[in-house]
Amino acid sequence: MDATLLTTSTSLEGYKITKQLGLVRGITVRSRSILGNMAGGFMTIFGGRSSIYTELCENAREEALQLMIKHGRDIGANAIINMRYDANEVMSGLTEVLAYGTAVVVEKTS
Repeated sequence: MDATLLTTSTSLEGYKITKQLGLVRGITVRSRSILGNMAGGFMTIFGGRSSIYTELCENAREEALQLMIKHGRDIGANAIINMRYDANEVMSGLTEVLAYGTAVVVEKTS
């Protein structure tokens, strides 16, 4: 299958939306391990970039994104427009990451 086109815009330049399929989403809930919390906490003492938490966040966003793309493909979309991320702390140390957008079918314009 061809790659799904993604954009945070409401349209895709060079493409015409022929069908709107509705909302698609991908959601994941992640927790930090005890070791990760200790290492991350230790890093905050010295300040700067926290690579442990950055990697955790990036992995969670990528998983949510891939789940959203799969949802879109499952309902027949070849593109997702108006894509967004959202994140919420469910409880201490447990974070929900949501990727969502509008699934559409597009055709390349000439």
